[in-house]
Amino acid sequence: MIKFKLDPKTGTPFYRQIIDQIKFGIATGNLKIGEQLPTVRSLAVDLKVNLNTVAKAYRELEIQNVLETHQGSGTFISEIDVQISDKEKKSKLQEICNEFSTIAFSYGFSVDDIINQLKTQK
Repeated sequence: MIKFKLDPKTGTPFYRQIIDQIKFGIATGNLKIGEQLPTVRSLAVDLKVNLNTVAKAYRELEIQNVLETHQGSGTFISEIDVQISDKEKKSKLQEICNEFSTIAFSYGFSVDDIINQLKTQK
């Protein structure tokens, strides 16, 4: 199971962040076929968002056949191979780097400081 996190600073709607995290979880193998997701209500409470936000994300993923909802049982990852396109990966990396560099620069770190730190990461 993945740990959902929403970031209000990105400008991306919360339902879209939920969709992206589920798709990324499947693509990376952190979410497996048949794995049950939290209920709409429990995820909404955990993320402190409106029920409709989570319901909209789940509904969109059902339309894309990424999720299956079984009445009375819950919502599960369907048997679909989720691939993240190179364009989508590049866009997401750019978004992450922009946010990261803005924070780092605000603390006075240079590009060289950032590169040296990244090189020490595993």
